[in-house]
Amino acid sequence: MRTITIAEFTVDAFAPYGDLLLTPTTPPRQDRAVTLQNTRPAASANLALIRSEVMDGLMPLRRLERHPHSNQAFLPLSVEAYVVVVAPDRDGRPDEPRIQAFRVPGHAGINYRAGAWHAHMMTLRAPGTFAMLVHEDGSESDCVFAPIEPLIVARPVHA
Repeated sequence: MRTITIAEFTVDAFAPYGDLLLTPTTPPRQDRAVTLQNTRPAASANLALIRSEVMDGLMPLRRLERHPHSNQAFLPLSVEAYVVVVAPDRDGRPDEPRIQAFRVPGHAGINYRAGAWHAHMMTLRAPGTFAMLVHEDGSESDCVFAPIEPLIVARPVHA
């Protein structure tokens, strides 16, 4: 079974998959923090609350998902730190040899671009809650899953 190690998040490494969402640098708010994507007129915005479990209990990973018609944003509400697992696309499937995992601090959100392959949300030490925004119309094309060879995501030795 393949094992990958969690790397520290960098904006450049995550850029092919989406955006980092941080506290605004100028008050009172930051409008249009990311580009919202929705290619289906009948799909409406869904602001959901997601309870995430600790990654150790969710291993091995056996599938990735993507939202081909919408971005998907996650804003941590009660999370110390979390892990995102991403992969580039290769012929409509995750490029498994290029799967990466990143540690994201709990004060930062992320926005996956439409079509970005990713795993479900996972926290590092305790369950957590996220606000999640995606456009959905209730059809199967809201979220597409792809099985992958079982994969273990491991913490770095110093974590």
